[in-house]
Amino acid sequence: MSNIISVKDMSLWYGDHQALKNVNIEIPEKSITAFIGPSGCGKSTFLKTLNRMNDLIPGVKITGDIRYEGTDIFSKEVDVNNLRKEIGMVFQKPNPFPMSIYDNIAYGPRTHGITNKVELDEIVERALRDAAIWDETKDRLKKNALGMSGGQQQRLCIARALAVQPNILLMDEPTSALDPISTSRIEELVVELKEKYTIVMVTHNMQQAVRVSDYTAFFLLGELVEFDKTDDIFSQPRDKRTEDYITGRFG
Repeated sequence: MSNIISVKDMSLWYGDHQALKNVNIEIPEKSITAFIGPSGCGKSTFLKTLNRMNDLIPGVKITGDIRYEGTDIFSKEVDVNNLRKEIGMVFQKPNPFPMSIYDNIAYGPRTHGITNKVELDEIVERALRDAAIWDETKDRLKKNALGMSGGQQQRLCIARALAVQPNILLMDEPTSALDPISTSRIEELVVELKEKYTIVMVTHNMQQAVRVSDYTAFFLLGELVEFDKTDDIFSQPRDKRTEDYITGRFG
């Protein structure tokens, strides 16, 4: 299995505050990697660096090397819009646009120049099917997306991210705002999606990491303490700090 993202000696500062210290990680493609750790330990910050969402925050300084498919993502040749098309993002709170279900999904493809209605119809259907929400939406595509339940909105946001055919889907605690039934639906969906996509997700829920991820990275105070296959992290962590966290001694 080859690595789709490779990070070497990456550090990040917000102004004078160092949020990430010397992170090294290789993320394998077509797999699910979970980032765990206490609040404020840098996992969401690191996730957002992978598609340069942190560029939008003033005073951010990043050092080190981040490569996506071998290309330095901070290189002058890299088109950030294209990078974010290939490395999509789903946020903690569902954030559908205040427009129809159809237009939510067609939004990305349209911004990338697709205007043909037949083509857009196909993209919308494929994305909604991939996000396991086609059957619930196919008769109400013209209805406003804000009328959907929270769990449906989050699957719609996943479909919206999939519509531009990314390679990687970044998910920042995608189920933390959802009820248990919606959460388990999203978890099942994530496991299905790894056949086609590489998934990197931040989760506060260690059981969720165990249920869905192939690899787990444990962050603490801006450091990547340990990264390994999920089974190994939870059954035989190499670092005492990882063991303390997963056994509930702190965090």
